[in-house]
Amino acid sequence: MRLQNKVALITGAGNGIGRATALLFAREGAAVIAVDIDENAGRATVADIQSQGGRADFYRADVAKDADCAGMVDFAEKTFGALHVLFNNAGIMHAADDDAVATEEAVFDITMAINVKGVFLGCKYGIPALRRAGGGSVINTASFVALLGAATPQIAYTASKGAVLAMSRELAIIHARENIRVNALCPGPLRTDLLMKFLNTEEKKQRRLVHIPMGRFGEADEMAKAALFLASDDSSYTTGTEFVVDGGITAAYVTPE
Repeated sequence: MRLQNKVALITGAGNGIGRATALLFAREGAAVIAVDIDENAGRATVADIQSQGGRADFYRADVAKDADCAGMVDFAEKTFGALHVLFNNAGIMHAADDDAVATEEAVFDITMAINVKGVFLGCKYGIPALRRAGGGSVINTASFVALLGAATPQIAYTASKGAVLAMSRELAIIHARENIRVNALCPGPLRTDLLMKFLNTEEKKQRRLVHIPMGRFGEADEMAKAALFLASDDSSYTTGTEFVVDGGITAAYVTPE
């Protein structure tokens, strides 16, 4: 198993990429701390892991709050003895996110607080724990929109994911000689509740799908497999990357004739 004897903390573990990754990491031998602000969803993930014979526990946290992020890392170390993989995955895509003219300041602020500050705080407390464990892997969820403009306006989300990508690069350089790798996972459009609630009309869905060479939305399980590579020793020489898993959208962001 690729994560045998490893401890992984995953934020946003109640749904989507986080849930799929928590289940996969546990099957690959990791002890998982599932973190989410939605206690019911997070505990459901833990229950599913445990029902399959895996090791997991739940911690409720709002990743935009310093004390919550400090607490989740402390809980991981106290529960399973160390921390080896930190997956800063929690994020939002606000329904009222639009272009710069239409987006309200409050929508921009909450998006940045969760999507950017949440990653910063996760690293602030998680990286010292990885040091104590002798090294490890940090995975930060960015997005293909960190590399391209989105066809459907979502200015706060796009800006937040650009920030995550820039932060991941800098962290990778700073910690490269501490046996700590930092990579940004950049998913393409996924068939998850997060995106489907935002692309809430068939017209919006088609505006996104028309740009994807594979002609379909990605699945959370496909992102989990990419995260597994970044978490495991298979990616031992991989740091500072834009790990793009996007169905080809960044290679061919054009409208077909």
